[in-house]
Amino acid sequence: MTSPTSIPKTVDDVLAEFRDSGALLEGHFKLSSGKHSGHYLQCARVLMSPARANRLAQGVVNGIPDEILSRVDVVVSPAMGGIIIGQEVARVLNKDAMFLERPDGVFHLRRGFALEPGAKVLMVEDVVTTGLSSREAIAAVAKEGGEVIAECSLIDRSMGTVDLGVPFFPLAAFDFPTYDEDNIPPELAAVAVTKPGSRKE
Repeated sequence: MTSPTSIPKTVDDVLAEFRDSGALLEGHFKLSSGKHSGHYLQCARVLMSPARANRLAQGVVNGIPDEILSRVDVVVSPAMGGIIIGQEVARVLNKDAMFLERPDGVFHLRRGFALEPGAKVLMVEDVVTTGLSSREAIAAVAKEGGEVIAECSLIDRSMGTVDLGVPFFPLAAFDFPTYDEDNIPPELAAVAVTKPGSRKE
């Protein structure tokens, strides 16, 4: 395992960062995907320390092939969860960072953000579970005139099964079980549910 000031390289390293920051929660959580889980990774908390956020971003970038990194023009993230890690990844790459918002339910750029036609985009997320938000964000970039050439994230909760339609490079994959609304185990159903994500119903 790495020291607290080392760049995380393994799943254990990343889990240690979450545990050390109190960002690995246990209970009964309804995820943004709609699925339920006994664990929740609070990325906003793990990224609360700028030094830790920088280490994690370095770890993310280290996992992306050079042939992709060399083509990146700009970093784009979906709000809210991807904003902090997107900014940190952009800092490592010395690129501009933008974020997509969906106040009307559909992702688009606001606040004066605009992509150059044909801009090559690295999409950055905090956690990917079903990939729904990522696919929506990738489609939004296309409508804005850019092209997502790859996506990266801190965590892949799909354990490599998600298909985003572009190359995907997570820093770590955690195999925390998730359950559909109608298939929650009794022991989990007995625990009061909370919804810690940023997406409204």
